[in-house]
Amino acid sequence: MPWIVLVVSAVLEAVWATALGRSDGLSVLTPSIVFFVALAASMLTLAYVTRHIPISTAYAIWAGLGAAFTVTYSMLTGGEAVTALRVLFLAGIVASVVGLKLLRPRPAAAAEVVDEPTGR
Repeated sequence: MPWIVLVVSAVLEAVWATALGRSDGLSVLTPSIVFFVALAASMLTLAYVTRHIPISTAYAIWAGLGAAFTVTYSMLTGGEAVTALRVLFLAGIVASVVGLKLLRPRPAAAAEVVDEPTGR
């Protein structure tokens, strides 16, 4: 379930990023409202996810997918040109996200205990 919520959170990131762009510096009411609602929902869902997935992995996936969704939406709506390189790099982001999901979690190495200096 946390992985599904993480993808939803990334979609919400794309929504708030797109709304921010359309709000003209938060001066247009409707996109500004969408921005704040989606931002709050995205942060709340990301906070939930970090209880189950390490923040380093969750944030990387959230940011990567959010960026990929934002650019894809922009390309589909004609805001950005669709080029082979752009599609290739977006596929690289998605492949990286899949790779992070497929990695088996390993416990962090135990921190070394360092003795206090004795002054001798």
